[in-house]
Amino acid sequence: MNAQGAAAPLVLLVEDEAHLAEVVLFNLRVEGYRTHYAADGETALEYLAGSNPDAILLDVMLPGIEGFEVARQLRLAGNFTPILMLTARGRAEDVLAGFEAGADDYLSKPFELSILLARLNGLLRRMQWQRSQSPPAAEPETAAPEPAPRHLFRFGDREIHFDSLELSSPGQQVRLTLMEAELLRYLIERPGKVVSRGEILEEVWRVREDTDTRAIDNFVVRLRRYLEPDPSRPVHLLTVRGVGYRFVGEGTWT
Repeated sequence: MNAQGAAAPLVLLVEDEAHLAEVVLFNLRVEGYRTHYAADGETALEYLAGSNPDAILLDVMLPGIEGFEVARQLRLAGNFTPILMLTARGRAEDVLAGFEAGADDYLSKPFELSILLARLNGLLRRMQWQRSQSPPAAEPETAAPEPAPRHLFRFGDREIHFDSLELSSPGQQVRLTLMEAELLRYLIERPGKVVSRGEILEEVWRVREDTDTRAIDNFVVRLRRYLEPDPSRPVHLLTVRGVGYRFVGEGTWT
């Protein structure tokens, strides 16, 4: 328990390298996290069927069910626990494959433990911010106050709840992954502006601009299914051939 009586965050580590797992678990506990460990994907899925950790550290190269498939199965089952993917596959294309599977962030092996902890802390803070209903604490008078986060965007008969990562429309309610929500927010906050694929890679997903952009196209196809009256004839998420995408639609933020 912390000073306010709340339980420390629970982190599930899924890693088949026993020595690395031992080191990571030790450092997580030193930092005050509660931990659970699974050495393979099947064990992790069995645990997650009845437990709800605050975050998952998920290795890609696992015996049996690999990490990408674990993430995919969790998302298909409606489990949106934040996932930090650990991968020895350093190519940006593999990072995007993790995002497509439902990961929220990634870290390439080998990594410094301080970087792992910083990424985990950042992911938990980002999720807390997404779900927070109250504005941030006031900044000192010497600093310009930041605008309170906007949680709900309404346009037409659709509502996007960025706090709960949900998109609602008549007869449909969809859970968004954090990466889907951040891409959608980035486009909505720039109405009418053409946003290049390279800008999305660098500013939203933090990978190199020269990475294969097909994953972005796949994300947009999924978002169109949620947003568009007719996904085959989009009127909100428009493709600008050879460049990127732009969002068109009048709405209100609350």
